[in-house]
Amino acid sequence: MLNRRGLIGASLIGSGMMGGGAASAAGASSGIQLTRPCVVSTWDFGVPANQAAWAILNKGGRALDAVEAGARIPEQDLKNHSVGRAGYPDRDGHVSLDASIMDEHGGCGAVAALEQIAHPISVARAVMEKTPHVLLVGAGALQFAQEQGFPREELLTPESRAAWEAWKKEARYAPKANSEVGDYGKTSGRLGTPGGAGNHDTLGMLALDAAGNLSGACTTSGMAWKLRGRVGDSPIVGAGLYVDNEVGAATSTGVGEEVIRNVGSFLVVELMRQGRSPQDACKEAVARILKKKPNAKDLQVGFLALDKQGRVGAWAIQKGFSYALCDGTRQDRLEPGESFL
Repeated sequence: MLNRRGLIGASLIGSGMMGGGAASAAGASSGIQLTRPCVVSTWDFGVPANQAAWAILNKGGRALDAVEAGARIPEQDLKNHSVGRAGYPDRDGHVSLDASIMDEHGGCGAVAALEQIAHPISVARAVMEKTPHVLLVGAGALQFAQEQGFPREELLTPESRAAWEAWKKEARYAPKANSEVGDYGKTSGRLGTPGGAGNHDTLGMLALDAAGNLSGACTTSGMAWKLRGRVGDSPIVGAGLYVDNEVGAATSTGVGEEVIRNVGSFLVVELMRQGRSPQDACKEAVARILKKKPNAKDLQVGFLALDKQGRVGAWAIQKGFSYALCDGTRQDRLEPGESFL
């Protein structure tokens, strides 16, 4: 009888990915086809984010402007405890934010462990456009943000403080399988562990504009109750986000440590460069995580990809991952991501 690990192995072998070889053309999956311009993002709170991005894309605007505008929506949503100003704090009660952004020219900017600034995605864009650097962190990122005119403010909301106080009664820190978006708008304190029940993270957004150019954005408050100073994949270019305007773009969500170990979003884009569809590229990236670290089956990681032709693909370890799609046909579409488990 196959145990759970055996079932995973059988699934990967059956998919033709356990050995890392190229998928056959006959077995390739094309995913979902969108029309240009279009925008996609992770999770159900990606729907309003997409709509904000669409307001720019529909007028012929640039994909970069669209993804920044879209990412700012969950950052300012006080019901969203995994992105932006209402994010849950680390185990010491500090709210720290991470974000990255990439444009069609290969330009990129990011911030990590940024405190007291509500819109890290806009600070990341400023890093890209106004400095020779790619990533600013901690106190230096805060100093730069203030110099650029971003207001300094308290990010720990009363609801987040209450949740933190409730968590401290048990103070468990052991990632488990997801129940993604389970804590949206909730203040019960029953919020689970990093990577687990009631502890989702990250908006990843990818856009293709009318001119045929790609851009992407990724923003998060990271895992609730994390160690102070912990940084996940979201601000790491190539891990949480990667854009190559010749090929496509990818972003990730879930337990960032596993994405970083596999340089996940870069891997997805490179697989598309080799001829994989966005769907098959995402599936292969998840398969590699499971092959290298079988106990990752108890966590959640998902990838979302968009290529130059407007094809979309997504894949996750666990059921429960969803992604939002938007083009001229429909602006409120939400799809479940396929998964191995």
